Amino acid sequence: MMRRAFLAFILVSFVALAVPKDPGLFAPLEELYELIRYYYYRVQDVSEQDLLYGAMKGMVEALGDPYSVFFTPDEYRKWQEAVEGEYTGVGMEITIRKGKVVVVTPFPGTPAYEAGIRPGDWIKAVDGTPTEGLSLEEVSMMIRGPEGTEVTLTVVSPTGEEREVTLVRARIQIQPVLSEYWEDKGIGYIRVILFTARTPAEVGKALYHLPLDRMKGLILDLRNNPGGLLSAAVDVASFFVDEGVILYAQGPVYGYRPYYSRGNAFPNLPLAVLVNEGTASGAEIVAGAIKDHGVGVLVGRKTFGKGVIQQIVREFPDGSALKLTIGEYFTPDKHRVHEVGIEPDIPVEYDPNAEEDPDIAAAIQWILSQAKEPATATETAP
Repeated sequence: MMRRAFLAFILVSFVALAVPKDPGLFAPLEELYELIRYYYYRVQDVSEQDLLYGAMKGMVEALGDPYSVFFTPDEYRKWQEAVEGEYTGVGMEITIRKGKVVVVTPFPGTPAYEAGIRPGDWIKAVDGTPTEGLSLEEVSMMIRGPEGTEVTLTVVSPTGEEREVTLVRARIQIQPVLSEYWEDKGIGYIRVILFTARTPAEVGKALYHLPLDRMKGLILDLRNNPGGLLSAAVDVASFFVDEGVILYAQGPVYGYRPYYSRGNAFPNLPLAVLVNEGTASGAEIVAGAIKDHGVGVLVGRKTFGKGVIQQIVREFPDGSALKLTIGEYFTPDKHRVHEVGIEPDIPVEYDPNAEEDPDIAAAIQWILSQAKEPATATETAP
């Protein structure tokens, strides 16, 4: 009885999502299950649940898309924690490019950041185990672990320098938004580290606490921001784009769909947006919208180039889940972002040994060159 239930579940899980033209297409899957149960010499050590999850993971991995994942219940719980900016690990976002696990960004103040890991670094091995050929989630699970334990990463820089870095795992709690007002310059500074559900409210709070009537301009820092929730990115972009399209999304479920600004009630001050090779996904949505609408300039280096959208398309009754890439997005002027990135308006060569941050220095210089009388608040767009 249990065997039949297993086979029914696995076939329904696969076939219900997209009925194949050939009704017998998945018949070998059932045969494979029977052969394993009959011939495998240690079959008693493998549960039907293990076989089910293995088959489902294998089907998703066959897509060849590093962002599409089947999560077991434990993996899904940990992924949800990470999306909300709180988990146990070393504090960095990774992806797979050309078969290699590459760092998108290390989060400020985390073990990864303090150890000098930077965007573009290749994580060649974890505790001596090569990462090539492994999925993104497999590598993530290897890096994560109990707080206070060590993990050793073999890291190769974009210039080819290889080194081993031993990190102590910690409880990562990411504050998504930081802000300051530089009174001597009359410039506000807002840094968005991650797009979580609470990021738009935090950005709004930061804006309301700035002396907008006296400011000469605003710096929005999106460097080393790996993205997050699409809805949060649209909401944040809406603080700066009065009206119009924030992005276009294209996918098989919803066709070609525009996402519009929610409306902006804040003054249109000179706006400089800091970007770099760690600016990705949702952060590129915001940067692209600001650039295409001409409401600010991008300062720094070309962005990462992750222009695809993921969604949890199914939560299964046992707590497992399926995350799929469901589409690609384009900027308001319909520029492609995925694997292309966005070029800055004001390129800056970054020097980590400089006495002052060169990106911020360039942004300040531009704002002061643009500053006029204090702006008045715009009406909220309908």
